[in-house]
Amino acid sequence: MLSEIVSGKGEIVIPLEIRNHLKIQPGSKVAFVIDEEGRVKLIPLNVPVETLSGKLHRPGMKAATIEEMDLAIAQSIASLHQE
Repeated sequence: MLSEIVSGKGEIVIPLEIRNHLKIQPGSKVAFVIDEEGRVKLIPLNVPVETLSGKLHRPGMKAATIEEMDLAIAQSIASLHQE
């Protein structure tokens, strides 16, 4: 386990091994998230859009049209008001 000391200003240095693993570079943004079990997670927000290309594609699925998306949103909102 890697550890660092928190400065008087609340700052820490992210160890090089972690920065390399998460591809964090100077100027990168990160988020701190507290999960259901109370653990804090460091999430890099510097993922280039290009690396996400195709991640959600499922073979055989056609892309939804704007009209289909609008209809799905409207139906979802309507179902919330019926409960």
